[in-house]
Amino acid sequence: MNKRLLLKAILAALEAEVQTFVRAAKSARSEATDPQSRAENKYDTRGLEASYLAAGQARQVRELEAAVAAFASLVPQKFAEGDPIGLGALVELEQGGTQSHYFIGPCAGGTEAVVGRKTVLVITPQSPLGGQLQGRKQGERLELILGGTKRPATVVAVS
Repeated sequence: MNKRLLLKAILAALEAEVQTFVRAAKSARSEATDPQSRAENKYDTRGLEASYLAAGQARQVRELEAAVAAFASLVPQKFAEGDPIGLGALVELEQGGTQSHYFIGPCAGGTEAVVGRKTVLVITPQSPLGGQLQGRKQGERLELILGGTKRPATVVAVS
């Protein structure tokens, strides 16, 4: 899989998410400042709740913009056979006959990108799965502990 195409797909997914949160934050801010949201009595908290929502969504926009910047500056690195898994690695795992693809990114864990017919999930070194994969090598068999359950897996490819 071409990592440049993968990084473009990840950036596109992140930028679409930024736009979604920008629209949501604007809408919540508009609701918070709308005259009809003014409290009618001391128990009416609609405006306050909308302002908390707008603040949270604005914070999410900032985090996503930072993720876009981090991925935009990420230089695709080629991992040779025998290289340990690290930041920037594209990992193919086989678990119980099913193959999954993961990209070890600096942030934005949980972001999915589709390249060709393959879906790649971004994970970070700090995530449970990312932490267990760090330093592993192609062909290595391991027991992944996910959700408190041990699952055998094989690192099929690292690129």
